[in-house]
Amino acid sequence: MPGMKYKKVSMTNDLDSDSDSNREPDLRPSPIAGFWYSASPQRLSQEIDEYMNQANLPALRGEVIGVIAPHAGYRYSGYTAGYAFRSVQGRKYDLVVVASPLHAYHPAPFLTSGHDAYSTPLGNIWIDTRAIDDLEKYLDEQIGEQVTRIRNDGEHSLEIELPFLQRALEGEFKLLPLMVRSQSPQAVEQLGKGLAEILRNRNVLLVASSDLSHFYPEATANELDDEMLKQVSEFSPEGVLTTEHKGTGFACGSGAVAAVLWAARALGANTVKVLHHSTSADETRDRSSVVGYGAAVILKHP
Repeated sequence: MPGMKYKKVSMTNDLDSDSDSNREPDLRPSPIAGFWYSASPQRLSQEIDEYMNQANLPALRGEVIGVIAPHAGYRYSGYTAGYAFRSVQGRKYDLVVVASPLHAYHPAPFLTSGHDAYSTPLGNIWIDTRAIDDLEKYLDEQIGEQVTRIRNDGEHSLEIELPFLQRALEGEFKLLPLMVRSQSPQAVEQLGKGLAEILRNRNVLLVASSDLSHFYPEATANELDDEMLKQVSEFSPEGVLTTEHKGTGFACGSGAVAAVLWAARALGANTVKVLHHSTSADETRDRSSVVGYGAAVILKHP
């Protein structure tokens, strides 16, 4: 499916932590493998490698601090996502932050997983709970907000980036998963600054997960997407949120994108390059109602 509207679902809140270090790990099983992407490790690996190999990147100068990637099913957005993850192919990071929206209803502004790890067909990715605790402490001190832990969620927009990371990056990495529902510029800015504060001395990659406009005719979608991607290319988290608020462009993960841009700015990044744009019509051939996808890389150079 090219996109997903918001819907209410029930989720289990975080339970008391188990102090028994010998317990079986609490894995979040994938609810979308076999639907949004292949459940076969071999086929999935081949598809992702092909998407990245097809990406023809411009010269990228400097250190990659983060990427912005779409999150529809690979059939629709995998080609564009390949551009984002090609920019980090073969690189090694100790920790990856993936910030996404939460398409289900939840009252909390910021959420994370209450599981020990995410499970994909390519293996498990362990969650850095200490980093989550440090971020929560920062947010509590600055704006009085917590990072709410949820379990058994069905959110696709965070998980969809994980197999790409598993194929693109060299070696294992830990994960800091964040689902951002807040659209408050003040709160989202503090989230970004908090990420930079706790990650400053770590080898970390930031990933923002977002699709662009939803269900407009393709000509209109291209205009809306151009405006949102303009704000991204100008390295303007303020502009991303304002554009979403005014309706002159859309990104369902606008809060996640803005938070990642603020974090990257605080970590010294100074350039954003938009790498690719497409719509679901490239796959469906239906240009009457499309979803837009964009890929970008965030760089730090002298």
